[in-house]
Amino acid sequence: MDCCTPANNAVTTKSECPSCGEKGKNVQLITLKSLLKASALEAIKPENSYVFCSNPVCSIVYFSGNGSQTFVENDLKVPVFPKKQGADVPVCYCFDWTRERLLQAVEADQKPADQIKAHVQAGRCGCEVNNPQGACCLGNVNSLVRDLKEG
Repeated sequence: MDCCTPANNAVTTKSECPSCGEKGKNVQLITLKSLLKASALEAIKPENSYVFCSNPVCSIVYFSGNGSQTFVENDLKVPVFPKKQGADVPVCYCFDWTRERLLQAVEADQKPADQIKAHVQAGRCGCEVNNPQGACCLGNVNSLVRDLKEG
């Protein structure tokens, strides 16, 4: 079972970010192990549960469920959607769909979400190790494509 299988996304425990107070979403330890730089990885406490903060103005990306440990954007190997606003920031980390590439696809009247969905259905995604949110990116892709079409 992978991150894009609905059963894996069904129920999540939520905690509040110690910096901004926004509710976060639990992520698997494998996500942090895959994406943290070595210096941050050395500080990880595997017995802790970790939560992703999606607030774009908050510098914290991950925090432990008990609030004793935090990791910020500079602790990660990749830019974090939705925290980084650049055109080159991935929205779909597995198949390299950046904001810019999505914009180009929308302008060319292509359907990037359908292409990504086909890869997901073929069992090719690895969002739990590629996406800092530790979850399927299709929601982010669909939301951004909708915004681009409306804008």
